[in-house]
Amino acid sequence: MTVALMWEARAVEGRGEELLAWVRARELARQPLRRETLRAPQDRVLVITWWDAPYDADLPELPDPAQELVTRAVHRWRFEQVPDA
Repeated sequence: MTVALMWEARAVEGRGEELLAWVRARELARQPLRRETLRAPQDRVLVITWWDAPYDADLPELPDPAQELVTRAVHRWRFEQVPDA
């Protein structure tokens, strides 16, 4: 089964590049099958990692950045891949 973990944070205004650099520097305890980093307006950064694991597996996740770098708590979601209909 493939599981995707999504991690999203919104930087304090004007600090989006700093948050992006912080995310890129974070190493996970294990390597996922795939990892993508994306950004969006309002200094938001999204990281998606894909794992070959059961939905409820204990998987390494990115930590929370320092509170002074973000405007709110990090959002995290977990999804499992489903076959195409």
